[in-house]
Amino acid sequence: MRVERFGPDVTAAEIRALTPSPRDVEGEVRAIIDEVRSGGDVAVRRLTERFDHAELGPEELIVFPTETEAALGTLEPAVLAGLRTAKANIRAVARAQLTAPVRVELEQGHTVEVQEVPVRRAAVYVPGGRAPYPSTVLMGVLTAHAAAVEQVAVCAPPGPEGRAHPTILAACALCGVSEVYRMGGAQAIAALAYGTKSVKPVDVIVGPGNRYVTEAKRQVAGVVGIDGLAGPSELVVMATAGADPELVALDLLAQAEHGPDTLLVAISPEPELLEAVAGAAGEADAAAEALAVVEARDARAAVALADELAPEHLQLMGDEAESLAGRVRSAGALFVGRDAGTAFGDYVAGSNHVLPTGGAARFASGLSPATFRRRMARISLPAGAAARLAPAGAAIARAEGFPVHGESMERRA
Repeated sequence: MRVERFGPDVTAAEIRALTPSPRDVEGEVRAIIDEVRSGGDVAVRRLTERFDHAELGPEELIVFPTETEAALGTLEPAVLAGLRTAKANIRAVARAQLTAPVRVELEQGHTVEVQEVPVRRAAVYVPGGRAPYPSTVLMGVLTAHAAAVEQVAVCAPPGPEGRAHPTILAACALCGVSEVYRMGGAQAIAALAYGTKSVKPVDVIVGPGNRYVTEAKRQVAGVVGIDGLAGPSELVVMATAGADPELVALDLLAQAEHGPDTLLVAISPEPELLEAVAGAAGEADAAAEALAVVEARDARAAVALADELAPEHLQLMGDEAESLAGRVRSAGALFVGRDAGTAFGDYVAGSNHVLPTGGAARFASGLSPATFRRRMARISLPAGAAARLAPAGAAIARAEGFPVHGESMERRA
């Protein structure tokens, strides 16, 4: 992994330029979505054979509960125990985020209550890639369940033999998911958005994926809700005196396992600390192509740059860095302290690992029960309230050129 060194005047844009822009797949994805909309199951199976090299029979898109339950027995005991720990923590954190309805009584005598209402159906996309990701099943399904979604589906691409990975199926069984599909890529997103003979359409689709999956989610957004547009993974570590350079390097190398486009940044006002990190990381055989090493003027400037980058993951290590945690406003998830490695958040800490990337942490949040819920206002006007509200409302309506709106209110006065 090459190390790119920067001084105090570097900008967030210059650091982000280290990761190449993804190839444009908009046209290819549009063709896939159109093919699924017109061809349904047959198109999904044909595209699965083309992209996943798996030939599925007419009834094989659906994974039946007997197969998911049987998959639990294939797990190593330590893996099953780890998934149970992750399940308990993720569910506890998700449930704690639910809020009670807001009820406001206004001076004209009426009430407005804002309720959070769950969507009826949601789907969790679980990427295939180099390995199965049971943690993504837990992150998506348990959060949807905490939000009180009635029906949650999971889909994952099949292997070349046409079977869904047993670890994914075991995670589905552990989470009580009975609706599972062996399909992936843009064709899976299209099937979930529009429905086919075998696949029931959903209201919200969540979960990370490759550029085809991300582009497909972008194209169907509006037909369904989505959690966001995921890009390559990101980790920024801001470290000050007292931080262990070997741990900093290890955390960066761990994140590098996500692939060559991973954005990795170490920021510090301590040049010797940075050199130690660069030495340890640069000598390693890592999947990521580059590590940006930035020498900041001071700790506050380092946190400001990290905030400007708005990374998916931000770690603060060292006493001074950790004391500045309250200044951070833009990170998908913030990890504070020597032992708070990002890897814990990926699996068992209880926080969600489906997070905004590409700087979207400036305005977007990680996956939470709110992703699966919508706010609905309930308005009640008891006797007398309409008479008090109508003059004001009718005046505004007529000023906007809607006299019948005005009459509708005045008739109730």
